Amino acid sequence: MQLTGAQILMRVLKEEGVDTLFGYPGGAVIDIYDELLRSGLRHIMVRHEQGAVHAADGYARVSGKVGVCLVTSGPGATNTVTGIASAHCDSIPLVVLTGQVPTHLIGNDAFQEVDIVGITRPCTKHNYLVESTADLARILREAFHLARSGRPGPVLVDIPKNVATGRAGVPPAGEVRIRSYNPTYRPNGKQLKEVARLIRESRRPMIFAGGGVILSQGSTELSRLARREQIPVATSLMGLGAFPGSDPLSLGMIGMHGTYRSNMASSACDLMLAVGVRFDDRVTGRTDAFAAQARIVHIDIDPSSIRKNIPVAVPVVGDCRISLQMINALLDGGAAHELAERRRPWLEQIAAWKSTQPLAYRQCERIKPQFVVEKIYALTRGEAIVTTEVGQNQMWAAQYYLFDRPNRFVTSGGLGCMGFGLPAAIGAQIACPERTVVDIAGDGSIQMNIQEMATAVQYDLPVKIAILNNGHLGMVRQWQELFYGKRYSATRVECAPDFVKLAEAYGAVGLRATRPEEVEPVLQEALAVRRPVIMDFVVEAEECVYPMVPAGAPITEMLLV
Repeated sequence: MQLTGAQILMRVLKEEGVDTLFGYPGGAVIDIYDELLRSGLRHIMVRHEQGAVHAADGYARVSGKVGVCLVTSGPGATNTVTGIASAHCDSIPLVVLTGQVPTHLIGNDAFQEVDIVGITRPCTKHNYLVESTADLARILREAFHLARSGRPGPVLVDIPKNVATGRAGVPPAGEVRIRSYNPTYRPNGKQLKEVARLIRESRRPMIFAGGGVILSQGSTELSRLARREQIPVATSLMGLGAFPGSDPLSLGMIGMHGTYRSNMASSACDLMLAVGVRFDDRVTGRTDAFAAQARIVHIDIDPSSIRKNIPVAVPVVGDCRISLQMINALLDGGAAHELAERRRPWLEQIAAWKSTQPLAYRQCERIKPQFVVEKIYALTRGEAIVTTEVGQNQMWAAQYYLFDRPNRFVTSGGLGCMGFGLPAAIGAQIACPERTVVDIAGDGSIQMNIQEMATAVQYDLPVKIAILNNGHLGMVRQWQELFYGKRYSATRVECAPDFVKLAEAYGAVGLRATRPEEVEPVLQEALAVRRPVIMDFVVEAEECVYPMVPAGAPITEMLLV
């Protein structure tokens, strides 16, 4: 039986377990949208294509599925690029479907024609231009396979209009095989025996866990290793939740805005077990001084990430969960008493660092942003899904909300994309309708995709937006204060809207707090209603994020409160 390209698309989406698409219609995909009406799939119409990709990203992170978005050609396609780049940096599995002009018009500067395959080649895991309806099913199945396997990432499929309307048979679904693509899941056993030996012999070990642990569903194995071997755990921004933040062995986040104990431990450890990380510059600071006393073990499924930024003693290419599982098996049966004695001085040193330089801020008559995050944590009992925008709000959320489970912290880590948090919260809320979802935002970044409030209201999504309103582009202002002689160039957010009235204009709930004693009642009211809410917290304008490592310095040289 022959089907149209649009029908083939719907059939394959269902095969792949897709239940929700995020998108925005247009001429090049009108036939696909016509078929979508009869498909039974849920479509979330966003208000901007960038919002569609961020929403699919948030959906993918908390659900563990591949996020899918559908947009038209030309500006519809180009509006997705920032979201695709963000997902690429953070290894998030997405399939982005774009419309394209008919194949016979490609290259003729037709209306709303762009070379989106060429544009996105540097920021996708792979991409396709479908040239024939007969190829569509195979390409779509490959796209989902590539997006979710190995090191995950976004895959773009560009579908010309005549491919969507043309007819072809549909080959039966089967195992996808791509000859040139064979990720290594099971690591080399000899390498792991060396890792086990180093763990047994070390006196000052630490684990550095990243987003790869969460993506591989390796958090349980990581916790088992850390607790049994009494190894403290630091996480990257993307790794928050890979190990419980409230656990006594948790060091918190490492890097430019990491905790004092985490950064100091990286300098003093004799073994660093780095799992699912890429040693980003915001983590390492000056690379020649990073973990200078340690033998570094690096476990990652992507061989190109190993030794790219930091030299390592033992490289391990493999899936993080499988690797940790095998290491745990090798370490079974160790002497607990001997281990405790060996680790005691190290754990006491870490406890001393924690007690002398804890995360702290000085309360005053104005609302401190850290206080808002602490109250959100307390009132949600640490169980919320938290999305963030980018800047100071992102760092305060990372520092003061303790994530005890994976897939609860959703942020644009590698690209640092402002405007991410609200659409990501929408995607997360759709994936987990029963959970509380809070977007911790700044008054600058929230305005980059504020139009998605209409999406939240239209689909009755009770996302809560907590704006830490300091009247500035806070992180840039902080750098100007500390390193540019307080020359504040273009960082004052002037002519900002009244966020309470703006919420009400969209049909949402608007609340405001201007004094510390108002913070908790506002949060309680927001959390009690099953509607979208914007909370405008007017916070201390000149508050800075500390600790902070100046650019180019070792991460042990921190500016403290």
